[in-house]
Amino acid sequence: MVFVDTDVMIWALRGNAKADRTLLELDGFQVPAIAYMELLQGLPDKAALRQLKQTMRDWQAQIMVMNEAISSRAIFLMEQRLLSHGLLLADALIAATAIEKGLPLMSANSKHFQGIEGLELLNFKP
Repeated sequence: MVFVDTDVMIWALRGNAKADRTLLELDGFQVPAIAYMELLQGLPDKAALRQLKQTMRDWQAQIMVMNEAISSRAIFLMEQRLLSHGLLLADALIAATAIEKGLPLMSANSKHFQGIEGLELLNFKP
């Protein structure tokens, strides 16, 4: 099982065949709640929301909610890497979720996560 970053799902939703095939071949994956919320904020209407929900079912994607341990780890990561590496809020929460759940993170934006201790990163190249 792996965590999938927002960007990989966006590639697939925009018609990138490699991204869609990769997600389907995973036979299910997990999505940090913040990544799902990032997808939601880009939707233009309710029809797009229905389509996204169906696609998430087709991908067998499970949304993982945040808890106290994830929040604490994200705060630590922000304190540690905001000023030195420009780590932003959503990326800190995504990385923290993957670390706390002990799962690798697949992302096409690997530079956002480079060097985060305890994070196994799977680089996706669209």
